[in-house]
Amino acid sequence: MGDTVHLIKLSVGTESVDDLAAWQATRRAQGDDGLPRHVTRMWPRRESHVLNGGSIYWVIKGVVQARQRILRLDEVIRQDGIRRCGIVLDPELIRTAPALKRPFQGWRYLDPADAPPDISFGRESDDDLPPDLSAKLAEIGVI
Repeated sequence: MGDTVHLIKLSVGTESVDDLAAWQATRRAQGDDGLPRHVTRMWPRRESHVLNGGSIYWVIKGVVQARQRILRLDEVIRQDGIRRCGIVLDPELIRTAPALKRPFQGWRYLDPADAPPDISFGRESDDDLPPDLSAKLAEIGVI
């Protein structure tokens, strides 16, 4: 299959990881199988690399804060007849160390070497810092 590659995506309109989880728990964000998915117009050309253990890293309020394993890519054709890619996700949101990310359109590939590490076990239940504070601390290299 080749090397693993991740995707990175802005979670537009999301205020926190909990907010993203709440959205993904809605019927509108799920497929017929009950799994959360993100539907995008572009299909990853590096599909085999994405499906080789890749995750989608979520940028919330300018900071990478969480990731989800990508389970598969489904074809989605809506009423307009345009073929889209349904990125089917593991429901578990894994918090990551905060990392600043400037705004961008769509999704991008993310090399595993550039991906922020997962937050170590035991810190997952720590209170979330406000996104603005988390972004400022990441900016100066504190977190």
